[in-house]
Amino acid sequence: MPKHAETRNLPWSAQQMYDLVADVESYPQFLPWNTAARIRARRPGPDGSEIIDADLVISFKVFRERFGSRVTLFPAEKRIETDYLDGPFSHLHSGWEFADRPEGGCEVRFFVDFEFRNAILRKVIGVVFGEAMHRIVRAFEDRARALYGSGRAAESHSA
Repeated sequence: MPKHAETRNLPWSAQQMYDLVADVESYPQFLPWNTAARIRARRPGPDGSEIIDADLVISFKVFRERFGSRVTLFPAEKRIETDYLDGPFSHLHSGWEFADRPEGGCEVRFFVDFEFRNAILRKVIGVVFGEAMHRIVRAFEDRARALYGSGRAAESHSA
């Protein structure tokens, strides 16, 4: 089961980074391997949350897979949780947390835990998983730079 966790200190505000990650419809514009995004439903959740059911299409080499996920936005906490609905995974859970730093910028925490049902896909992703996760996190950082401008140099570390 591939798992990845990463914490990055970035020069943008927690609100800016939360808004960027919450904008699921824009993922195909900047995320590697994401070729399409469609919102199935959007509704209020409990305690001020918002629930988005979305389909994403992922293309990697000869593989092209659609999967459904439930994205729960917690705007007051600046937290986003994603759970698997349907598609090629046996399970998928990921999350983002954003917190402003007293010295400016924000701390971003990201984790993902998933497994493909298909043994071939499991082997393919196993070979490139670490680099793929780093590329995805960098794509969000590059998107922030494009939307919000540069900032001071960002610090990072992986867990």
